[in-house]
Amino acid sequence: MPHTAVPASELTARLNELRRVMSATHPDWKMILLDNKIDLYYFTGTMQEGALVITPDEAALFVRHSYECAVRDSRFPDIRPLGSFRGIASAFLEIPETVYVAARTMTLQKLTMLQKYLPFAPSPIDGILSGLRSVKSEYELDCMRHAGKIHAKVLETVAPALLRPGLSEARLCAEICTSMLDHGAMCISRYNQPAAEDVLGFSSFSENSLLPAALDGPSGTVGTCIAMKSVGSTERLLRGGDTVLLDIPCGWRGYHTDKSITFYFGDLDENPKADLIRAAHEQAVALEKLTAELMRPGAVPAEIYAKVLEAVEPTFRDGFMNGCKFLGHSIGLTMDESPVLAKGFNEPLETGMTIAVEPKIALPGIGLIGTENTYEVVADGPAKSLTGACETGLEINY
Repeated sequence: MPHTAVPASELTARLNELRRVMSATHPDWKMILLDNKIDLYYFTGTMQEGALVITPDEAALFVRHSYECAVRDSRFPDIRPLGSFRGIASAFLEIPETVYVAARTMTLQKLTMLQKYLPFAPSPIDGILSGLRSVKSEYELDCMRHAGKIHAKVLETVAPALLRPGLSEARLCAEICTSMLDHGAMCISRYNQPAAEDVLGFSSFSENSLLPAALDGPSGTVGTCIAMKSVGSTERLLRGGDTVLLDIPCGWRGYHTDKSITFYFGDLDENPKADLIRAAHEQAVALEKLTAELMRPGAVPAEIYAKVLEAVEPTFRDGFMNGCKFLGHSIGLTMDESPVLAKGFNEPLETGMTIAVEPKIALPGIGLIGTENTYEVVADGPAKSLTGACETGLEINY
């Protein structure tokens, strides 16, 4: 059964908007060359090895592997096989002195290969590309809404029923991701970096949720090994009195949502620090709700971040976000899009932006307590959660 292609009208609209923004910011631009698979998918609807060349009048996707797959999957009108980058030089006889590229993801090796046949000076347009992707179309929002429904069902309904004594962190993560796959999720998370991987997200029990992970975020994990700080430990087994942190992304048709949920496995009243754990969870829920209320069109991310920091109760300020200097991150085709709810992000929010809000509190000797949901900035009212509730049950009795 063939997969559903990105509509041709969607691809055309994205190219037209890119050309419009380029003409407004770089009036003399003549060529853009993109090689990152995420950029190729955004503009052409297929994710291949190759290069997309865009001029004010033309746009051609050159595919090294697999041309047949690209033609089958994509509604992009001009797809050409690529033997080497010499083929681009043959197709575009006048290569301008400056060619605009995605500098963050183009490697020096790829640039050297390109310049062997295309003598140009690269100029970055990462800000333009991220700006285009920050505001989602209705098609993109529908993809994320669908991912969010899967996310809410699996983490809020399926995951609690999976908890049992003796279950390893890694096995729990795998069982949750299997359930997501059964519901149609793509079960991979991608980042806007040359080399970044977090295939499944992770589950962490108690003290392991406080450990630094490979990614810049508050949630921690010991990982499967030193070389893989993800999924979770195969040796750390669930026992009564553990906190359980699930920080597992979900995605559909290339688009991600992010969600975290915290459980306490056992009778919380038997824990001498029950009041602290409950208070931390209630604080995280309150901060997520406050953030959603503040996320409206025209609001400034840096100001939202400052207001939420002021609202953190003194008891939890030292452990808030486990040392990270942000509160939430934009999300879409990659997990780490812009803007971010943090200092320095002063461009106002717009309708159609999607942001994962993740207030978390580190409790030494206990674990990381917190929430996370992905929100859509809407025209009227507070931001709308795509991934379910933040006020979920904390205790899982066994």
